[in-house]
Amino acid sequence: MENLKIVFMGTPDFSVPVLEGLIENYNVVGIVSQPDKKVGRKQVLTATPVKVIAEKHNIKVLQPTRIRSEYQEILDLNPDIIITCAYGQIIPKEILDYPQYGCINVHASLLPKLRGGAPIHKAIIEGYDKTGITIMYMDVKMDNGDIITSRETEILDTDCLNTLSERLSVIGKELLLDTLPSIIKGENNRIKQNEDEVTYAYNIIREEEQIDFNKTSREIYNQIRGLSPRPGAFAILDDKQIKIYSSEISDKVYPDKNNGTVTKFYNNGIGVSTKDGEIIITSLQLPGKKCVQASEYLNGAKEEDWIGKIFK
Repeated sequence: MENLKIVFMGTPDFSVPVLEGLIENYNVVGIVSQPDKKVGRKQVLTATPVKVIAEKHNIKVLQPTRIRSEYQEILDLNPDIIITCAYGQIIPKEILDYPQYGCINVHASLLPKLRGGAPIHKAIIEGYDKTGITIMYMDVKMDNGDIITSRETEILDTDCLNTLSERLSVIGKELLLDTLPSIIKGENNRIKQNEDEVTYAYNIIREEEQIDFNKTSREIYNQIRGLSPRPGAFAILDDKQIKIYSSEISDKVYPDKNNGTVTKFYNNGIGVSTKDGEIIITSLQLPGKKCVQASEYLNGAKEEDWIGKIFK
């Protein structure tokens, strides 16, 4: 397998451990990533995390804007196998049919659950107690191919998008390296996905970021941690958008208050009434400010300016 030529396709931080594992053990002849994007208030053109690793190791990088029509340079690398992990575009059939050993995807869910681009977000938001990594063959439909191997992990109540993503990316690296030899030898399993068990995790849209305090405290807690740190949940107070990055579920109940009412300042945060109780906002970001712990913000805040106001 020393002469095996691999093309890797990926974009975000999540893809990096998987790529690094391949570079350490195999011959990665090219890397395909999304085009550089302008980032931050100053709109600085920034390379993707995967591109940064590729350049560090002097590996050829391709960044097609539309891979459906801009794929010839990929084929010219003559890959024996293509491995994708959170690349971000639909791969055309011309690429899928090319490599001798096929196109393999490292997907961050236990397929057929949570097909799509936001499986880690949705696993937390929807209250799953476990998720995992699936190594699969790719086909023209989204995350529809045969399963080769999978490995699960518990979703802890303390997990947020960041912690779960980091854990899954390491699992993805380890599982891929464990699985690749059987793929090359032709000794791997090919398990058809059960279409009756399919669920989807489409990319997060703006409406899913806004907190509805008419939901239960648990639903809100899951939403906040499933969106933290990116893109971040938010709520509207006094016509201002406040980003909320962490919270705790309180044991208090306020049946006489409208849902979304600011109830009390605590040492660790700001209490807000919900459908079935109260949630405490423990980190937040006001317009034009940095994200801070609520306890830090409260040092300079007046309780009377908040109590009784209602989040929208």
